[in-house]
Amino acid sequence: MATPPIASSTKQMLRSRVLGNTRLVILLVLFALLAVCLIFTWTTRDAMGNLSFLSPKNNANLATGSKKTIVDVSPWQTAQALAPLAVSAEEKEHAQEAERLADHEVDQAFAAALRQATIDSQHLILTGDALELSKRVAQLQQLIAQDRDEVQTITEQLKSPPKNGKPSEYDEGDLEVAKAQLGLDTDELADAQQDLNRASGDQTSQIQAELNAHEATMRDYDKQVHEGGQVAAISSRRYLTMAGRVSAWFRQRSRYASLQQALNQTRSDIANLTAQHNALEARANATAAAKTDDLDQRLQGLKDRTAQRQILSITDDRIQTDQQLATVYSKWSAQVLLQHRIVLHLILQSLALIAFIGICMVACDALVRRIMSTRLLDQRRSQTLRSILELSIQVVGVILILLVIFGTPRETPTILGLTTAALTIALQDFIIAFLGWFVLIGKNGIHVGDWVEINGVGGEVIDVKLFSTTLLETGTLADRGLPTGRRITFMNGFAIRGQYFNFSTSGQWMWDEISLSLPATENMHELLDRIQKVVVAETEKNASLAEQEWKRGAHGSSLSRFSGSAVENLRPSASGIEVLVRYVTRASERFEVRNRLYQKLLEMLRDPANQPASATISSGQNA
Repeated sequence: MATPPIASSTKQMLRSRVLGNTRLVILLVLFALLAVCLIFTWTTRDAMGNLSFLSPKNNANLATGSKKTIVDVSPWQTAQALAPLAVSAEEKEHAQEAERLADHEVDQAFAAALRQATIDSQHLILTGDALELSKRVAQLQQLIAQDRDEVQTITEQLKSPPKNGKPSEYDEGDLEVAKAQLGLDTDELADAQQDLNRASGDQTSQIQAELNAHEATMRDYDKQVHEGGQVAAISSRRYLTMAGRVSAWFRQRSRYASLQQALNQTRSDIANLTAQHNALEARANATAAAKTDDLDQRLQGLKDRTAQRQILSITDDRIQTDQQLATVYSKWSAQVLLQHRIVLHLILQSLALIAFIGICMVACDALVRRIMSTRLLDQRRSQTLRSILELSIQVVGVILILLVIFGTPRETPTILGLTTAALTIALQDFIIAFLGWFVLIGKNGIHVGDWVEINGVGGEVIDVKLFSTTLLETGTLADRGLPTGRRITFMNGFAIRGQYFNFSTSGQWMWDEISLSLPATENMHELLDRIQKVVVAETEKNASLAEQEWKRGAHGSSLSRFSGSAVENLRPSASGIEVLVRYVTRASERFEVRNRLYQKLLEMLRDPANQPASATISSGQNA
């Protein structure tokens, strides 16, 4: 069942409204998402510039994980994190010095921690499980000593020659068993020692493990190749574009913030170490003031005081190292500020150059307006030339400004891609016209002498070139053979993007028509039959030839069913009946056929038996 036009249009309006609302909702959601992303991007803009492990909560964490550590290695973590940020040669020098001082400070921290752990372990009072584990460790140590003696005894006997011809009581199997027993007892001792350390609170083994891990990290870091750089004044010159200079300016701000954070943390470490030094010195003085007559206690006290003085000396060295490290960070920050000023100077130069280009554009535009205001040229040509010059000035100015901001493309593929895209856009009409030429010279194209209609303009083809086609205008189909004298040229792109009609078929057939106004009479049916017979007799030959050509050119069965016979249509009018007769004729014979039909119809109407009270004849056409 066919859908009424009104219902169809209503559905289309409803669909377009729904789709329009959907697109609006999607657009609003995307805008909201963009706004949220921009807001969070702005609020977290300093995230990349901060060193998260410098916070007090993370001072005792390793750089590679969240494992709790005893010795603070944050000075080395800070220096290691800041080193890749160095750009110029001066910054790289400060970064290397900071790494050296930070590594020394961490080594001293491990040394102090090991000495303090040794002192604490000597004063531990073992009870309960810790006491039992201590006895177990002592037993395993004795057992391991016995295992080593046994391995050494078996090895010596196997290597020494037999005495008095008696073979040795041990063989290689006994040696392997002794070594296996030694390995087993050693593993048990290591496990018991770990249990004892956990039970007693001794941190010596854990500190030693952390020291080994740090030394392994340092060995891997030393294997890396550290390249030098250019001095600040030269390295800043590599930012040749304004975009690069602005980006470098923001990176320097972030780097300066990180350095200030590291500097503040180093100063905080100095204050903490100073407080630790004072407390340790007070404790050492209190230990020295204590008197005892027990020789063992006096000896142990002297050993403790010696270790405490060593720790005090190490703490003094750490404080001095941190002070030097703070000085390095201060110099590094000052160097970054200097580079910041250099980049700011370059940014101002770029802005000045952009302003100069803008001034030149305005001045050139005013000069063109003044020159074009003279009456030396025709007003229309002057206006056209002025528009071209103004557009050229604007395009050149925009290109120069873009070159200042982004610079010239340095990569060959990029240059070729941009050039190809620009040429394609600029020459797209010529490219399409060239491709359209291949269509026009084909089997179904147009050739010189054809009668065609292109973009509503009819005429005879007088030239088909590589990029253009020229017509001699002959007006519409009704004005066939009456040229206007105008030559019209079309770019050949119409063969691809537009449409054209070629009327130069083998017969050039067309439908023409004539109209007769007859008053209402009693013998109207007889008169219509006579008119039909006159038209059919005059056009029957052409109709038959047209049908034959249509059937030969038809690829399907639809066109072959068309008939070329003349057709009569009756229309009521105010004066009677209007008879419209349509018939097939050659376009070149159209006027001759029409004149003959006029003559035949006039002769028929002059017959007294057929002549109505009044009759008028008019003509028309339909291609």
